[in-house]
Amino acid sequence: MNRPPVLVLGLLAAAATVVGLIVWLPRMGQPRTLSGYIEGEPLYLAAPVAGTVTVVNVARGQEVAQGQPLFVVDPAQVRAQYDQAAAEADAARAQAEDARKGQRPAELAVFEANIAAAEARARDAQADLRRIGPLVQQGWYAPARMDDAKAAADAAEAQVRAARRQRDAAALGAREDQVRAADARVTQTRAAVTGAGARLADVAPTAPRKARVEDVFFHAGEWAPANQPILSLLPDERIKVRFFVPERELSAYRLGRTIRFACDGCAKGLSAKIEFVSPRPEFTPPVIYSREARDRLVYMVEARPGVRLNPGQPVDVEPLS
Repeated sequence: MNRPPVLVLGLLAAAATVVGLIVWLPRMGQPRTLSGYIEGEPLYLAAPVAGTVTVVNVARGQEVAQGQPLFVVDPAQVRAQYDQAAAEADAARAQAEDARKGQRPAELAVFEANIAAAEARARDAQADLRRIGPLVQQGWYAPARMDDAKAAADAAEAQVRAARRQRDAAALGAREDQVRAADARVTQTRAAVTGAGARLADVAPTAPRKARVEDVFFHAGEWAPANQPILSLLPDERIKVRFFVPERELSAYRLGRTIRFACDGCAKGLSAKIEFVSPRPEFTPPVIYSREARDRLVYMVEARPGVRLNPGQPVDVEPLS
């Protein structure tokens, strides 16, 4: 059985040693870091109704201030709904005010005339009663004639009282339950106006905070479906440093602690405050290339930086102890 010469084996071992030193010596002199990247969470703005995009006030990459107009979707349909709701609110308010009032002067005059007529009939009935009484006593009329005259006088007085009560009721206005119903209708229509006004504002939104325009998906003249994002904003506070920590080192990474990190072309001494530590482990994502082959089971950590960075940038995070 032939064996390779001892000299060949020694050369192979020496070559392997040289290659190992070339590969590992530079790494041994470098500090260990955790690899990660910059992650951005954009805000997507849309309109609640479908329509033609009439105006786009911003462009991709532009800086916008809080309250700055962004775009307008054709507001004709929503404005018509708002005008209808406002008209119904005015009508309900007028009905509620009318329910609290009595009858109009012209209508009250009718009741006064009815009272006057009833009082006149009552006077005639009393006059007949006074005239018939002596004649019955003298025997000219039967006693039954006296009873008829007295009944007519009583009926006339009752008509006077009824007419007066009708006049008083008309002056009071609607009943309490009718007034409450009218007030409830006013509240209902006011809520409809508020909702229509909110929808009208939604078709012409403004920037909720200072941000960058990440992308514009629809331009002026294009038809946008309802609830389809028309543009996206990227506020600075929604940009985070995302990195992954091995399981055995997780206890050092607590909410509120500050980490230091670096990225290509960035200023020195960058830092971020930890805002989230994932409660679930995961395997190292394939997009993370660490300098050392270590544990594959890691936990995701997110920290907010104090400077503006671009999503997708790779970063190196100094480990905490």
